[in-house]
Amino acid sequence: MDLHGVLRSISVHTPICLALSLLWLAGCAGTIPPRELDRMSEHSYTALLEDASRRGVLNADEGLTGRVQAVASRIIPQTETFRPDAQDWRWEVNVIDGSEVNAFCMPGGRIIFYSGLVRGLALTDDEIAVLMAHDVAHALRGHSRGQVSRAIAAQGASDKPTPYRTLLAMEFSRADEAEADSVGLELAARAGYDPRAGVSLWQKMVLADQEGQQLPEFLGTHPADASRVQQIQALLPKVTPLYDKRADPKARSGGTL
Repeated sequence: MDLHGVLRSISVHTPICLALSLLWLAGCAGTIPPRELDRMSEHSYTALLEDASRRGVLNADEGLTGRVQAVASRIIPQTETFRPDAQDWRWEVNVIDGSEVNAFCMPGGRIIFYSGLVRGLALTDDEIAVLMAHDVAHALRGHSRGQVSRAIAAQGASDKPTPYRTLLAMEFSRADEAEADSVGLELAARAGYDPRAGVSLWQKMVLADQEGQQLPEFLGTHPADASRVQQIQALLPKVTPLYDKRADPKARSGGTL
């Protein structure tokens, strides 16, 4: 779902180490320049795709890849509502076929879905859209940058740098999660996907967690509980009218919101 998830999934590559070194130096100065975080994201994403391609699992399921990319094609244009410069990002959308339960949008608009998540929870297109929009919202709001900045700042007093897997192995804050839920539901609604799918999506997550299903990657960074479902339900009166307007043929003929 986020940057550390992909880094835990791939082996160490020289470009990643270089990017992390740049981030470390920037962190010592107090902040991480967006360009350096984007460079790290690009190298990490490329390494992940190369690894998946070698294993023959990159976009192996044409039907699922088509579904995910179709959802993205409707969500991405809506990002300018929250961040105009996102239209200039180098958006990429790929699917990795495998049992891993994960999905994320890295800084700069690089999206990965694992087939294990979609199949394991039998996600509908609306649920895929809500989940994708949630992760896109994290990227739009720069939550990963904030995480890495804080982690490096906290590490500054240490004599020995923490290995990057440990450094980046952190959860989003409750505030970040709440913001991503709010922005994500609106993105999905504006793209013409039913935001009420957010309720069924997280209900599936809660049930999977209660039944002890193996969802470590996703639930480790995006906790699911009954209160989260209630919070999403509370957001629906605001965002559902946006969806209803898009779903109305007369509204669609009049252009985007």
